[in-house]
Amino acid sequence: MSRRSRINPADTTQRAMARTFGLLLVVVGAIFALVGFVDFFGAFGGNGMPTKFWCLFVGLPLLGIGGTLLKVGYLGAMTRYVAGETAPVVKDTLDYLADGTAASVKKTARAVRDGLREGPDDARPCAKCGDVNAADARFCDACGSPLALVCTGCGEDNAGDARFCRHCGGALTAG
Repeated sequence: MSRRSRINPADTTQRAMARTFGLLLVVVGAIFALVGFVDFFGAFGGNGMPTKFWCLFVGLPLLGIGGTLLKVGYLGAMTRYVAGETAPVVKDTLDYLADGTAASVKKTARAVRDGLREGPDDARPCAKCGDVNAADARFCDACGSPLALVCTGCGEDNAGDARFCRHCGGALTAG
């Protein structure tokens, strides 16, 4: 979609009117202000009292209103110009910052990934439901099944779903 097709035709006529009336008011306001200033400062040169000082009170507001209309009329063009000038600088700055931080971001991501792979140090997974429990827990918080079975023959801990002791080979019973 071209830039011209996105512009509303009514906006185009409003912009043209703002530009035209803005320029007209600036020129008329400048003439009134110039007459008022010349009359005012001419009084200091011995020309008597200023008689056209009131022209300043007409000219200065006309200059302000005309300038505002010109800004409204040319705002789109000014914005496109500023965006075109600043966008490459912002892009270069962001690329520079990204290059400088890429190594540390990779290092942090790698540490997080490794930490997630290892899991918590003091965790004990349940053999039945897979829920992670504290290392000193004897029963699963989620399903209630025993996390470790103690061998009655040797007193060693075994996995909760083991049927035989891994130390002495004796049969294990829950309970």
